[in-house]
Amino acid sequence: MREVEARPLTTEALRGPSLAILGLTLVAGERGLNRPLTGWRIQRPGLAIAGFLPYIKPGRIQILGESELDYVKTLSPLERKQRFRAIAALPVSGFVVTKGLTPPPDLARECRSRDVPLFVTRATTSVVIQRITGMLEESLAPQQTVHGVLVDVHGMGVLLIGESGIGKSECALDLIQRGHRLVADDAVQISRFPSGELLGRASNLIRYHMELRGIGIINIKHLFGVSAVRMSQTVDLVISLERWKPGEQYDRLGLTQETHEILGEKRPLMRLPVASGRNLAILIEIAARNELLKLQGYDAAREFTAKVDAEIARNARAAKKRAKN
Repeated sequence: MREVEARPLTTEALRGPSLAILGLTLVAGERGLNRPLTGWRIQRPGLAIAGFLPYIKPGRIQILGESELDYVKTLSPLERKQRFRAIAALPVSGFVVTKGLTPPPDLARECRSRDVPLFVTRATTSVVIQRITGMLEESLAPQQTVHGVLVDVHGMGVLLIGESGIGKSECALDLIQRGHRLVADDAVQISRFPSGELLGRASNLIRYHMELRGIGIINIKHLFGVSAVRMSQTVDLVISLERWKPGEQYDRLGLTQETHEILGEKRPLMRLPVASGRNLAILIEIAARNELLKLQGYDAAREFTAKVDAEIARNARAAKKRAKN
């Protein structure tokens, strides 16, 4: 596994293809496009425009909508000039004015003189916040590349890991033939989002491809159709394929819940011994179904154990009663 720090991000990212739908137009401060974006949150500087500056956080995009600009109109010309000068002097990443509104001349003037990017868009404030936040979350998310295979089984992201040559790709191929979907083979790029979600995908170079020893590289999308692949999937369950070792003790009840840590987040871990005659695809499918049941509150192993314990207790009471008689 190789962990990769989130790449440095600047205000130039607002001009990237992921935000093209917003139609952001740069109207001032072009030389400030190298200002850093240091967090996934954005801000609405209403309090700052009112004169309270401490909550302006460095490295954030400032969103000005209709309510902020309506308030600006209630200020005197001198107050407007002073407020925008004070805000633009802070280490903000840039400003975005929404709904196609005209930026206040004082703000535009300060952005030009201080090289602070100022954008205008016709999109509504809520849409702008959603789109920019999503872009920042994805771009700034810590990443890790894991050697394994990620498949979508019944909507659950199952990450198959194990030593090279253990049969991860062949197992994934069996799952695809059973109607499940491939996300990534060999190298899975995993990103951790602020919510704790782990999202896995393949790199552009190897997307849809799989390596099978003795056959070579195949394209799953072309062989099985678009329904056999997907671009990304959360990592919900980790299954480690391990060579069967005679005499080794394996979990037979499923009461022991191991976890596997990725980027500081833990996911359930199951260990499946690989041996001749074992249909791993079916076992992995059942493991995913069983994990889904656990998420819904039903645990078969614990229910079975509770029944056994109750039966033992019942037999003990019956034996004690017979002894008294």
